Amino acid sequence: MSHDDDASPSDRTRDALTAAHLYYMQDLTMDAIAHELHTSRSSVSRLLSHARASGLVDIQIRSPLDAPSRLEKEILDRFHVTAHVVPVPDNASDVDRLERVALSVARILGQYFDSNMTLGVAWGSTMNAISRHVTLKATHNSQIVQLNGAGNMRTTGLAYASEILGRFGTAFGAHVQQFPVPAFFDDPATKQALWRERSVSRLLEIQGRMSVALFGLGSPFSEVTSHVYAGGYLDEADYASLSDAGVVGDVATVFFRADGSTDGIALNERSSGPEFAVLRSTPRRICVVSGTAKLASLRGALHADLITDLFLDEGTARALLNSPTA
Repeated sequence: MSHDDDASPSDRTRDALTAAHLYYMQDLTMDAIAHELHTSRSSVSRLLSHARASGLVDIQIRSPLDAPSRLEKEILDRFHVTAHVVPVPDNASDVDRLERVALSVARILGQYFDSNMTLGVAWGSTMNAISRHVTLKATHNSQIVQLNGAGNMRTTGLAYASEILGRFGTAFGAHVQQFPVPAFFDDPATKQALWRERSVSRLLEIQGRMSVALFGLGSPFSEVTSHVYAGGYLDEADYASLSDAGVVGDVATVFFRADGSTDGIALNERSSGPEFAVLRSTPRRICVVSGTAKLASLRGALHADLITDLFLDEGTARALLNSPTA
């Protein structure tokens, strides 16, 4: 067996595949595998981690008889969305909660995305966390499209958004379609004019043909501050306007109220995010939420019929079901 530090990529893949077969198919302990491969237990642990991260091993966890958990069934019955509840201790911080939910999504995202498909991704704190853990899966003729612009007065936002989208593209071997426009335009008329440009309308058409949309929920109330609220995208007048309109959150910089409505929210006229009609026309819409601070935003998104698949932590799932206004 090759030593970790000097092994070539092909040798490391071969060793990881061997270790994975011994561990998952033959039920050998890591100590037994280390003895058989003439290496250390820590090396075996690293090889098994590499096997999972590189897609050599696909781990799936199913409830008995493939039945959903009680929380998942109640969410399905009540909100008509397929829920995936991630076990997280109640005393976990919002930062840790996000990381654990994001990791769970990243590990199984390949079940929803395949060749000849288009995945729409909204940048932000949640998507950034997911992108760092996406399991590799080779696809062909697939693409990742950015759902909303990222520029503001301080930055084009291209580096931040492209890093996130690039990780998804690399994981799936997919072509990345960036959306190099501001997150919010100063003048709605400028947006309308740019939307008529062929280079931009081409991207809007790609968004309109998405197979899967992947997004988090923006909220001004979360401990893990949504990037749109912390990245210099909004000024005091914008916050006042959102407050006056009764906004509880956003999806891809399109804002909504507790009842899911968007009409009359002035900032949406300047937003580069997709209209909710575009999202609703997407066959699979995966929403990722962690932390009860985003509960109001989640309820609004459910009222807006934006979600088909919902990934959330156990505490937030319980809070959603226990909320009298859900």
